[in-house]
Amino acid sequence: MGDDMPRESIRTPEKALSARFVETVAEPGKYFDGQGLFLRVAKNGARQWVQRIVIRGKRCELGLGSPPAVPLAMARRLALENRGKAMLGGDPLADKRKAREGMRFADAVDTYLTAKLSEFRNEKHRKQWRSTLDTYAAPILGPKLVSDITVQDVLRVLEPIWKTKTETASRLRGRIENVLSWATVAGHRAGDNPARWRGNLSEMLPKPAKVAKSDNQPALALADVSRWWDDLAQREGMAAKALRFLTLTAARSGEVRGMMWDEIDLGDATLATSATRAVWAIPASRMKNGRPHRVPLPNEAAALLASLPRLNGSPFVFFAPRGGMLSDMSISAVMRRMQAAQEKAGDQGYLDPASKRPAVPHGLRSTFRQWAAERGYPRDMAEIALAHFIGSEVERAYQRSDMLDRRRAMMADWSGFLGGQAVQVDNVVKLGAPG
Repeated sequence: MGDDMPRESIRTPEKALSARFVETVAEPGKYFDGQGLFLRVAKNGARQWVQRIVIRGKRCELGLGSPPAVPLAMARRLALENRGKAMLGGDPLADKRKAREGMRFADAVDTYLTAKLSEFRNEKHRKQWRSTLDTYAAPILGPKLVSDITVQDVLRVLEPIWKTKTETASRLRGRIENVLSWATVAGHRAGDNPARWRGNLSEMLPKPAKVAKSDNQPALALADVSRWWDDLAQREGMAAKALRFLTLTAARSGEVRGMMWDEIDLGDATLATSATRAVWAIPASRMKNGRPHRVPLPNEAAALLASLPRLNGSPFVFFAPRGGMLSDMSISAVMRRMQAAQEKAGDQGYLDPASKRPAVPHGLRSTFRQWAAERGYPRDMAEIALAHFIGSEVERAYQRSDMLDRRRAMMADWSGFLGGQAVQVDNVVKLGAPG
């Protein structure tokens, strides 16, 4: 009788498998889940996902990898995809055999991004992911099998731009690493990741921090602020108004361009009264750090908003001609035209004091930061105004206040400085005073 017993016992749990069960099960057998999926546990403890499926009238078994590299959720997704292919007349077994022959990097990028792009917060980030891989990696890595890509291949992609476009190159390296990591988990390649930094590319390329100084966004010199602000005031158009608002609030371009009217609370402010309580509340979904951010609006910023027209059917405060969001280039173009006009008149224009390059919109945040430091405003308050993280995670957990009222006074002083007013900061303790 014992000779007739199957070598593997079949275990049928009362409910579907759990991730915890998959991690801890040790008794040999077959443990079924659904969609023909089961976990096979061998006598030596080895585990493998297997799917029983009918393909074009023939019953087959497909191996789907092993835990923990392929967790329960991934195994279920693969089983469901295979079942769908088979129902539509496809052959997932043949597809698997073809995959074993090799996946090219370009195909790996497509497959990886199909699954991962939905995790990114905004459309610009999604486009940047695809754009950097298509522009720099695809010409060299695209046609190569992921299993054949070496460290030298990755270096061929990175070295031409590592010193000239350091930030872009560093992000590109991470994206190549992610794609190849997915390819390894999916069974298309094995071994170390050739795009890994630590203990790998770090031995062949200089650290990004050592060569990235030239990547800093050119800032406006404090000495040029007043005349630049007067110059900007002469500019017409929605993009110029958006640039004024961006400067008054020290916000990022994307935050301003995507601003909607339901984020604004002007309080009791009108054009004839003080806008002391006006606030712009930016939701977490639109912030780079993924956290909501409140911006106290100085009087001039509130008055600018109150003077803007509203376009029916468009939620945007600073809308494009067709009602959509302004492009990033539209605001940058205003500064480029201002610089060009200065150069045409024989003036050097508005150059970054260090790099001698023309200032750009994002550099205005550095100008604000320098101004706040020189005026003696607390570092944390200035960093909060820029929506930067301050301190460690523990410190941030205890620091619940965003210093809104104190920042309101600071932003009012900043607005005055832009307009050329001499502002006295009363709440600063001067260090090193003679005793």
